[in-house]
Amino acid sequence: MAFVNWLKRNLVVIAGLLTLGYLLLPNVVVTVFSFNKPKGRFNYEWQQFSTDAWKDPCGVAGMCGSLSISLRIAAFATIGATVLGTMIAFALVRYRFRARGAVNSLIFLPMAMPEVVMAASLLTLFLNMGAQLGFWTILIAHIMFCLSFVVTAVKARVMSMDPRLEQAAQDLYAGPFQTFVRVTLPIAAPGIAAGALLAFALSFDDFIITNFNAGSTVTFPMFVWGSAQRGTPVQINVIGTAMFLVAVLLVLTSMVVTSRRNKQKA
Repeated sequence: MAFVNWLKRNLVVIAGLLTLGYLLLPNVVVTVFSFNKPKGRFNYEWQQFSTDAWKDPCGVAGMCGSLSISLRIAAFATIGATVLGTMIAFALVRYRFRARGAVNSLIFLPMAMPEVVMAASLLTLFLNMGAQLGFWTILIAHIMFCLSFVVTAVKARVMSMDPRLEQAAQDLYAGPFQTFVRVTLPIAAPGIAAGALLAFALSFDDFIITNFNAGSTVTFPMFVWGSAQRGTPVQINVIGTAMFLVAVLLVLTSMVVTSRRNKQKA
């Protein structure tokens, strides 16, 4: 009976931990197999512990080159989508204009549309314009589909802002630019950062839209897909593990900074 009562009190916590474990399980498998030394071309069965892949992560021809391309595209797409998305979010929340409702609906369309439809549409557009498929067409495509996610994240933050804070700054003779930089932007920063991180992850990870509009350019997801046809080198697991650890480090750093700020305010 005591066990049943304990289970009822902690059911939500247990369910949350099980869900979290289920979500992290693929990352654990990738990390474990990054230390594997397979006998054949495929890294699907555990054979022998080895750190050879970690010592030479660029040992596979073309992999680090494709990784560099993916990181550059993700960085540029994040900057472009964050700047445009932040401006669009402020415009949709702060201003009233014609077709505002239609713009709101169109913003969510890329999120609801299947990626293959958007990929084919963008490919048709680029071909009709005579654009050469490659780095720049991928970048334009990534900015387009990341834009909706940034707008959604920033818009939610801006809508929750208290307008009295900006009014108080204006009462203290702060100009529009000073009010925006010192009051509005710091409050909206968490939403902007969330949208930027989401845009980077989506851009770096994208395969379908990239594959349609890449031409001869090979990004890291495309390299992984092509390698899977011939054999999966252990270095792919190394890169995946490294990216996961960087993401975890960023989250932990953000939590520590937020905790320190809350303590200073208290």
